[in-house]
Amino acid sequence: MRKRNACLLCAAVLVCLLAGCTYAVMSGGMTQADTYLLYFRVEDLDSAAGGDALRTESVHLPGLSEMEPQQAAQTLMEALLAGPQDESLRSAIPAGTALVSLTLEGQRAVVDMTSGYGALSGVGLAMADYAVALTLTQLPEISTVSVTVRGRELGYRGSQVFSPDDVLLSTTEDVVDTVTATLYLLDETGALRSYETLLELYEGDTQVQAVAAAVEEGAKDAGLFSPMPEGFAVRSVWLDEPVCYVNLSSAVLRDLENTEAVPLALQALARSLCSLDTVKEVQFLVDGEYADRYASAPVREPYVYTK
Repeated sequence: MRKRNACLLCAAVLVCLLAGCTYAVMSGGMTQADTYLLYFRVEDLDSAAGGDALRTESVHLPGLSEMEPQQAAQTLMEALLAGPQDESLRSAIPAGTALVSLTLEGQRAVVDMTSGYGALSGVGLAMADYAVALTLTQLPEISTVSVTVRGRELGYRGSQVFSPDDVLLSTTEDVVDTVTATLYLLDETGALRSYETLLELYEGDTQVQAVAAAVEEGAKDAGLFSPMPEGFAVRSVWLDEPVCYVNLSSAVLRDLENTEAVPLALQALARSLCSLDTVKEVQFLVDGEYADRYASAPVREPYVYTK
């Protein structure tokens, strides 16, 4: 697996098992009978710098150890999708995403999710994939995990199979390049403000992917926040100079249909991407196709912002 798939937070240890949990995860994950670990991301990723981006929460599931492996795995997945109790944690999987099916193929669990999972990309997708993999591989019958969306693999992933052994410690040595970008983020009044920053690129990263991920995260240390409303996510982003294509998912449109924040989010994302020297315009797609509108925002014509 490429290093990028394990890099969940810049310049730090990104996915670490909590102290004392490493042995448990690799060999069953139970600290007492029918108690398991669920993996969630921290609510504030900025606070995780130098620490854990994924953290665990214990859950007691009576009788799970006596279930057939497939039923046990499904029960664990349902517990993971239910989300954390700890307010400092949040699910790495988008709200509203459901389990379509879970099957075992030898020691591999094939987890099929609803379309909301397909809205993930970049760092967010990596965290979700490993949250699922680390949760399920506590079961001794499961050594690897694949995650599909409505029966389809996400082609823009670097790998389609995940195991606990892939979770690496990442340091600044993984940074292969940097790029200066101007992000457009929300201030405390809800207005867009420009924020110039230096973004670190890891193996497999592109500049446009890094910018899109940075807009999604915001810059809380500067008092600036992501303009993307709850449920909004970039499915994929790529550059065909001078046009940057941003692929959005229709799976979340029902929740976003009446959200006035969507036009502002698209404007912020497009302006941020256009701050790169290689991007002259941004074309939004919906499920890989041209569309007239995305929620309340027109997307047929490209967004153009001069530097």
